[in-house]
Amino acid sequence: MSRLKHNIKKYSAKQALTGVLKILPHLSDQNIIRILTIAEKASVNPAFKERVLVIEEKIRQKHPTVEIVKRLNSQLSPNSKKKLITNLFSNAMFEGTRKRQEIFEKEKWRPPFFFVLSPTMRCNLKCTGCYAAQYTKQDVITTEQIDKIFTEAKDLGIYFVTISGGEPFYREDLLDIWKKHNDMFFLVYTNGTLIDEKMAEKLADLGNVAPAISVEGFKEETDKRRGPGVYEKISNAWKYLKEKGVLFGFSATCTKYNAEIIYSDEFIDFMIEQGALFGWYFQYIPIGRMPDTSLMASPEQRAWARDKLEHIRNTRPIILADFWNDGPLAGGCIAGGRVYFHINSQGDIEPCVFTHFTKNNIKDTTIRQALQSDLFKAIQKRQPYSKNLMCPCMIIDNPTVLREIVAETGARPSYTGAESIITESAQFLDEYSKKIHEIWDPVWKERYKEGRALRGIDKEVASKILEEK
Repeated sequence: MSRLKHNIKKYSAKQALTGVLKILPHLSDQNIIRILTIAEKASVNPAFKERVLVIEEKIRQKHPTVEIVKRLNSQLSPNSKKKLITNLFSNAMFEGTRKRQEIFEKEKWRPPFFFVLSPTMRCNLKCTGCYAAQYTKQDVITTEQIDKIFTEAKDLGIYFVTISGGEPFYREDLLDIWKKHNDMFFLVYTNGTLIDEKMAEKLADLGNVAPAISVEGFKEETDKRRGPGVYEKISNAWKYLKEKGVLFGFSATCTKYNAEIIYSDEFIDFMIEQGALFGWYFQYIPIGRMPDTSLMASPEQRAWARDKLEHIRNTRPIILADFWNDGPLAGGCIAGGRVYFHINSQGDIEPCVFTHFTKNNIKDTTIRQALQSDLFKAIQKRQPYSKNLMCPCMIIDNPTVLREIVAETGARPSYTGAESIITESAQFLDEYSKKIHEIWDPVWKERYKEGRALRGIDKEVASKILEEK
């Protein structure tokens, strides 16, 4: 009976989401608020009630949330909209949550929401500072193994997977795998140079693949780091994806030289004009091809970028996420299986795409076993690494943590030279992290006093912070 009730709820939620996406663009702000008020009063879930009230307030403040939905509705093809609702919202967020909760209740551990798979480290570009360059270019993970990984993931309640690399579109077999696993949703980080009109058509037919095209800013910044002519190729990719109604966005790595550009109103307005519906920001980390600490954005630039991001979110109709500066929203570091993990092209299971240490390989272990390894347990035991969630990372914000974990668990580098992040770069990162805390610790304490710092944060994370206080 409980299974039947769940299926009814799942179907109802899917139908409701479909209906909302259709009618929302035609409703006034006042009518949207009325609908949300009814939903809030009908719900018995305190967390849901709180989220609804936050959304209502944002609508009253003319926040661009509604405009984002209108853009999704007008720009995406019917198939892309269908897969967004069924695969990402219904399967990953509804069905997946149920499965992960069942595992937690039975086995006392919880699988993560998603993971990153790098099926290849081959790439047609040689971008300065890219970590992919250090891995072997020979693909070890086979089509059959990838298929098995996705099947096991769904058994664990994971329906959302990020694909990275290398350049994922080098592997033509991925299209067949994405088609086979048409109940999953895939976010694909790509340099965009292999997305022509024909590829855009294939992605539109699939509907469950959302490319995030890497860009360094405008033409000058992009071609300088990625090579001459790259910007023109990705401009064509944006055009084809928009024409075919494919959900796509951008990915930008923040360095000392482009921070002010990629967080500018002009850049965001331009990306919206190209059709990007979302964007991901990352910090340059000194790993990979000729790691260079001088490329890192300064602590002051990073602090500025965080404030600028908040401004953009409140004024522009695009979904943005910042892998470091969103620490407070994520409850700190999400690596080590707490929310996600990484499988590289050799099959090594790593805590994070930027933490290149491992103890397990997918060829001789299962995802379930790796998630309960001493490496992942050591990470989760320490999370959050600081009571200041604005400094979430064990690599650049709290670098002694990574060194302790590697020493304690005996984790090995995923490739020769990966250990430089805890050896050669140690002194620089110690000084960098000290400066970050000097800037953000007072800000965090002020937010904490005002009662805003822990609002909406995972209860387990919040309790750890309160215990440390």
